[in-house]
Amino acid sequence: MSGFPESGAARAEVVVDVVRSGERLVGAAAGLSDAALRAPSGLEGWTRAHVLAHVAHSADAYVWLLRLARSGREPGPRADAAVLAASVAQDAELPAAGLTARLRESLDRFTAEARALPAPAWDRLVPALAGWRHPAWYLLLRCLRELETHHLDLDLGHGTEQWPHRYVRWALDDTLTTLRAQGFPLASATAVDLGRRWSLAPGGPSVAGPGHLVLGWLTGRIPADALTTGHPAPLLPRPPAWPQPPLPGWGRVGDTP
Repeated sequence: MSGFPESGAARAEVVVDVVRSGERLVGAAAGLSDAALRAPSGLEGWTRAHVLAHVAHSADAYVWLLRLARSGREPGPRADAAVLAASVAQDAELPAAGLTARLRESLDRFTAEARALPAPAWDRLVPALAGWRHPAWYLLLRCLRELETHHLDLDLGHGTEQWPHRYVRWALDDTLTTLRAQGFPLASATAVDLGRRWSLAPGGPSVAGPGHLVLGWLTGRIPADALTTGHPAPLLPRPPAWPQPPLPGWGRVGDTP
């Protein structure tokens, strides 16, 4: 399986990455006025306030899953997609100071739960709302992905070049493993700064560039013409909606473990 924080030391390092990424995002949010919060983000139809509210509620969802991993029992009712969407829309109307505090509290809860989770619980499978399962340690990676991707989406100058190298390496491994399993028609992808190359298909175009730009293209945030390709950029296949469930994966909800 893709993913790296399966040992206690590695998990501790990723928790630190999450804390630092969260501090950067909270700092960016704290510098916004109410008017700046209502401005459009890089996501169609969402203001910056929507982006920040979404991150806060995602962190809350991850806390719920960590508590499930700890006890083996659901820690209260779980919000479904419709409830989450309504809650994000409601919190997006908060004033700047209130939304920043809401975000900080959610991220602090996630960090506290992660640091207190007993070692055996990290390998327990938990159900993503989208219907697939994964070990609890994968929540660290999901949270880091939320923070780094949506910080970029705020359109405040936090570009892909500011994504931590460790995050970029993991996300490329995770995403390209999934795309290879799905038969994505890309021959290879090379992260020239990381010294990494992934083979995907027996034929088709290839892409190469700094890892953060390759990942930015795969996430739909960076145009293909930012990369060196074996074919003209318009001929590159369009990456599917991101992120994808990890493949090969740990199974769908309801599968027999």
